[in-house]
Amino acid sequence: MKLTSRMALPDRYRSKDIIAYHLRDPNQASEKWDDGSLYKGLTWQGQPACLQITFDAESAVVRLDVQDASTDDTRAAQAALTALARRMLGLDQDIENFEQTLAGHPELGPLIARQRGLRVPVAATPFEALVWAITGQQISVQAAIAIRRRVIQAAGSRHQNGLWCHPDPQAIGALPQDVLCSAGLSSAKARTLLSVSQAIALGDLALDDDVSTVPFESIRNQLLAIRGIGPWTADYTLLRGYGWLDGSLHGDAAVRRALRSLLARDDPVSQDDTRDWLATFSPWRALAAAHLWASLKLQA
Repeated sequence: MKLTSRMALPDRYRSKDIIAYHLRDPNQASEKWDDGSLYKGLTWQGQPACLQITFDAESAVVRLDVQDASTDDTRAAQAALTALARRMLGLDQDIENFEQTLAGHPELGPLIARQRGLRVPVAATPFEALVWAITGQQISVQAAIAIRRRVIQAAGSRHQNGLWCHPDPQAIGALPQDVLCSAGLSSAKARTLLSVSQAIALGDLALDDDVSTVPFESIRNQLLAIRGIGPWTADYTLLRGYGWLDGSLHGDAAVRRALRSLLARDDPVSQDDTRDWLATFSPWRALAAAHLWASLKLQA
């Protein structure tokens, strides 16, 4: 099955941010840049698939190639692809209102002005964002990238073009814990990843891809009830999985480091101070944190 969706891009759209986020792995095992397009391996309805995104000055063309798949409901599949693409590209994020409202803020305003048009790149699925959040807890981005690659490869799904496809919850949940540990996850993280994968596969945890109906606070509470998942992991998952812009990322070390620089503080900024500072930007706390990340030239 092959589908195509074209969507218009707003003025000052920062396509390089989207590309950089998905090309963090220098090995390009499951994402690659080739001939002007971003290619990403993923799982679509249980089948290996490849998503291709091509940008020009005014639009993005998104193509999906699903291996060994057919459907009688092409209209539903087309709508699902368009929704996925809009979510990944951040096209429904209310950044215009954010920028206008906070333009005069004494600290964040000048940073926003330097980074106008900044959107939060989003993973292909909320589950992919959750896997990254669990993997990346309390380790460097470089280490998390390597572990993520090995976990994807351990699941064993590969598109015919050679890209490894990010597994779905069923594939992760079927892996033995020792295989995940061999990929580099700690025993605690492996258990957490298996727990959430199996909960999703059984229907006990719903990570709905439909952004328009997502009960963010409900999902956050469900995630926090799982052993091994704390506020940072839950809020990061909602940010990178759905583009939810109001999670508080005060537990993120890079956010606190950037805030210290922004405020010209000699002493480190505590989690409590960061939480209080971000709280003033609700409902855009996570977008404010993303501007802090960008000020450090990070793709966290």
